[in-house]
Amino acid sequence: MIVDMFSVLVDAHRTVGEFVSAALDDKELMRNLKDSKFDLVLTDPCWGSGVILAKYLNLPLVYNVRWIITEEGHLAVAPSPLSYIPITGSGNTDKMTFFQRVKNVLMHLNTHVHNQRVIKLVYQKLCEKYLGADSDFNQLMLDADLWLMRVDFVFEFPRPTMPNVVYIGGFQCKPPKPLPEHLEEFKVIWRHKGDRPDNLGNNTLIVDWMPQNDLLGHPKIKLFVAHGGTNGVQEAIYHGVPVVGLPLFFDQYDNLLRLKERGAAELLTVQTVDKDNNFLNAIQEVLNEPSYRMNMQRLSRLHKDQPMKPLDTALFWIEFVMRHKGAAHLKAQSYRMPWYSYHSVDVFLFLAGAVLLVLLTFFIFIRFLYTTNV
Repeated sequence: MIVDMFSVLVDAHRTVGEFVSAALDDKELMRNLKDSKFDLVLTDPCWGSGVILAKYLNLPLVYNVRWIITEEGHLAVAPSPLSYIPITGSGNTDKMTFFQRVKNVLMHLNTHVHNQRVIKLVYQKLCEKYLGADSDFNQLMLDADLWLMRVDFVFEFPRPTMPNVVYIGGFQCKPPKPLPEHLEEFKVIWRHKGDRPDNLGNNTLIVDWMPQNDLLGHPKIKLFVAHGGTNGVQEAIYHGVPVVGLPLFFDQYDNLLRLKERGAAELLTVQTVDKDNNFLNAIQEVLNEPSYRMNMQRLSRLHKDQPMKPLDTALFWIEFVMRHKGAAHLKAQSYRMPWYSYHSVDVFLFLAGAVLLVLLTFFIFIRFLYTTNV
């Protein structure tokens, strides 16, 4: 199953790679892009296309980022001690037991290997073809001028960061607009595709699409049943609506776990949601226990208590890069260092060797004195 998922992932990135090749091979298109004199490339580094295009056009690079191929963005750009920074998919929080830390390290190594395999199979080949044989995709990827992170520390666990990382979590959130009149008439609004369940009550409206932000901002909203995508979680925080979470895959469990840890959500699984009235019990718990709403409203106040709105912050920093033709002064040199230099392994080995040499010299000297006296 894991192998099949990885194959699907590689195929998706190869499709993106084909798009990049088609674009870069189109001389007319490339000439138009260069003649247009764009100020920067804004891209999501979950896909590697924008990285290569920015280097090809010699433009500053700005990320709208949560993921780098298969890894969470911080792991690439900032110091990330695995002792208290949980890896996505681990189900860990920032408070881990010994065996949870073991799991965390193993999952990090697995994710990192997958990340490097995708790069090697797809993007490194494109770099060598279009940017030169000595081009290194990893280095180009980490050389972005600005990382606009789609999280904040109301949602995310505290962790180290870097000068060129700017947090814009909830940038898509905004005050609600009035709801269409037909939505006001129902207590439960359910986005559902398929046949209407026979036992569904008359108080429930089924829709193909709903204005989620406007619904969450309605004063009568009591609860949000969500799969745990980043946007939905951020909108729930913004509007202060407690959550019953039903994650399906990828980061959704970890997103909801962050709310649960803050006392603002209950968390179910697909395997247990229909057993022992678990779903009903979770709904009643969140509706009837005031602490869930109080905790979520506290998170909402923290999120909104900023000198600038997240979207305005993003716009300021994008324009900052445009004005200054990049942000090289904010970029640490860590991405240019080999891993053994970054972690000072060579320094520790040198110091250990020096200590051993001193001890060995002392031992030989003592032995010489002993044999001479005898």
